[in-house]
Amino acid sequence: LHVAPQLKAGVVWVNGTNMFDAACGFGGYRESGFGREGGREGMFEYLTAKLPLGPVIKPATMSAQPVEQADGAAIDRTAKLFIGGKQVRPDGNYSLAIATAKGKLAGEVGLGSRKDIRDAVSAARGAKAWPEATAYNRSQVLYYLAENLSGRAGEFAARLTELTGATPKAAREEVEQSIERLFLYAGLADKFEGRVHQPPARAVTLALHEPVGVVGIVAPDASPLLGLISLIAPALAMGNTVVAVPSERYPLLATDLYQVIEYSDIPSGAINIVTGRSAELAGVLAKHDDVDGLWVFADAETCAKAEAESIGNLKRVWSGNGRGIDWASDQAAGDAFLRRAVEVKNVWVPYGD
Repeated sequence: LHVAPQLKAGVVWVNGTNMFDAACGFGGYRESGFGREGGREGMFEYLTAKLPLGPVIKPATMSAQPVEQADGAAIDRTAKLFIGGKQVRPDGNYSLAIATAKGKLAGEVGLGSRKDIRDAVSAARGAKAWPEATAYNRSQVLYYLAENLSGRAGEFAARLTELTGATPKAAREEVEQSIERLFLYAGLADKFEGRVHQPPARAVTLALHEPVGVVGIVAPDASPLLGLISLIAPALAMGNTVVAVPSERYPLLATDLYQVIEYSDIPSGAINIVTGRSAELAGVLAKHDDVDGLWVFADAETCAKAEAESIGNLKRVWSGNGRGIDWASDQAAGDAFLRRAVEVKNVWVPYGD
């Protein structure tokens, strides 16, 4: 029983072997193809969550024309990547100009590359403190992150209005919903637990929820702050470490967010943010053998490419298949997201003849 939690396997038999029951899951962890059989987790492999769908996502396009300079004497600033708890320059030293809703220059962000993704994945894999923390401790850190974001709500609302053209009221609502979503997953971090099954044998089966591992996230352009947090928060709540590619059109919201992350007690490497071309970086994450799961909410071509390029390493891929999601809906949160953030290990424990 001491060894069982340390094994990376879908099934562990204690003092026995080849025990099976339909009520107990089998498979997962790449040992049985892409899915699993038996138990509640096996049932969910054959079901699709009814997420609140939005319009079809179009490929992100950046204007080829020079972005008009903003009015005033603002300092020209290029936001860096966020890798291993530090702000770092992109490996290629290239940047992308980001426009406001009015076509003026809002700022620049680093153009992430394959090397930057490799560095981010390495940092995420090395961030042992987060998956090893207790669920209670993770919940407290997420509460703290939500509180710190709340303290800068006005700033983020103004940024949303500047970049997306949303009305001040709509921008405030998106920020408030983002904070509420962090509070939701902070509350669920220590409550989304496993189960104990009673198969027809003198044994019990412990269905343990464990983190998937390193999860790559390609966030949507729609609701750029709420969409990003709605994907990062459940992954973090379950103990995963994250490599996030934020909205290609509105990445400055993510670079503002990592300033909040820096003083919210989140261990270095637990969250890594690489800005750049979403389609290109999604492909790099899909091919990377050390990324355990990939969530892609982009256009249909990017989603299909990510699924195809992940086949060689049997990565768990969750995509929106090119359909947008109404991230403000209550259905865009909860168990459907948490299930994607965990692996289920079934430990068979006999208790007599």
